[in-house]
Amino acid sequence: MDQQRFSILIVDDEFSVRDSLYNWFKVEGYRVDTAENASEALRKLQEGPWDIALLDIKMPGMDGIELQKHIKRIDKTIVVIIITAYATVDTAVEAMKDGAFDYISKPIDPDKLSVLIRNAINHRRLVAENIQLKQKVEELSLQDEIIGASPQIKKILEMIEVVSQTDATVLIRGESGTGKELVAQAIHGKSNRRYFPIISINCGSLAEGLLESELFGHEKGAFTGAQYKRKGKLEMANGGTIFFDEIGNISPKMQMDLLRVLETKQFTPLGSNKVINVDFRVITATNTDLEKEVAEKNFREDFYYRLNVFSIHIPPLRERTEDIPLLAQYFLEKYAKSMNKKVTEISPEGMKILTQYDWPGNIRELRNTIERALVVVGKKNRIEPEDLNLHSPAKQNLTNAESLEDLEKVHIQRVLEKTSGNISKSAEILKIDRVTLYNKIKKYNLPR
Repeated sequence: MDQQRFSILIVDDEFSVRDSLYNWFKVEGYRVDTAENASEALRKLQEGPWDIALLDIKMPGMDGIELQKHIKRIDKTIVVIIITAYATVDTAVEAMKDGAFDYISKPIDPDKLSVLIRNAINHRRLVAENIQLKQKVEELSLQDEIIGASPQIKKILEMIEVVSQTDATVLIRGESGTGKELVAQAIHGKSNRRYFPIISINCGSLAEGLLESELFGHEKGAFTGAQYKRKGKLEMANGGTIFFDEIGNISPKMQMDLLRVLETKQFTPLGSNKVINVDFRVITATNTDLEKEVAEKNFREDFYYRLNVFSIHIPPLRERTEDIPLLAQYFLEKYAKSMNKKVTEISPEGMKILTQYDWPGNIRELRNTIERALVVVGKKNRIEPEDLNLHSPAKQNLTNAESLEDLEKVHIQRVLEKTSGNISKSAEILKIDRVTLYNKIKKYNLPR
């Protein structure tokens, strides 16, 4: 233990007590100082940081109890230990209720004090680590900012501020690639649950059986292939937030199961009889028209109303073109730093192309475009039009599709457009399962 890193202030009106404790702590290697009254102690507390304060209860003028209150106003992290006579033990216990770490009675036993100081140091370390962890969480919550100066984005930021202070269920709407998960993370990062995890699950990428196992978890032997116990994401999100992306693509059975969980805050893992209680905030996202799905009996009406407590719509990038330069510059700086490139700007001609492009893949497509441009830019210090390689999707058709992959990509895109991005309907038309379709959408970077 590196005692020199820890400082102790001894406050006692008896010289013999101050002197003996001072010499004892000095020999042990601590940084130590003394004060004979509260006024002197407060002056020394203002001069520099202290880890531990030993306070005598009975002192002329301001006593140790009152001094402790002043210390906590100066620095809440200082560990206070009360020095008391036998007759004032009850007072010392009251001081602990007000934030004192512990107390020790006179005459002071050096062995007991040694143990007490070691415990106080460990406590001080834990407090410091907890503060650092909270600061780190605060920093992480601000790392991926929502970039934009358009009226739409300003309104979304206002809505995030309002809803993050509540536990209301939030439904985030918008096309694929508009940043729905980023909004969910921002809500969680500003909420009282930010020190607990946000657990994300993409409902469109998993078949029903796999989604059920992912959410609820399972016991060993619950089904074929369940070789070990697994904790579900509902349990992992306890205390924090669970984010259901592509909620519009889950089956009627899963809708009913999740509705029950949201209403009761309880669930049972697969193959288990144990009921697990959970407390989490729910945020969902979708790029489908849920009202239309409800009208067509593809989505449960009661589940829809349970999710649609507070709704945030994120407009596509083509409807807020004033944000494109800001986003492009943000991605430029981000990826230039990670790639160690000295590219600092996008040429006016390049920026004109970016602002005039339709961006069917929204922010995700813009991000990928800037990242690719930085890969191919070479030794230039700015991105030019030839580095962007943008072609309007409207010009892409079957006549210029040269390979089977080109044909498949165009056909899948047409079907998605026809179904307004509905994965289930598109998969049915294409005669493939939803997981295969989702993988192909990712492969071809198709908008939905």
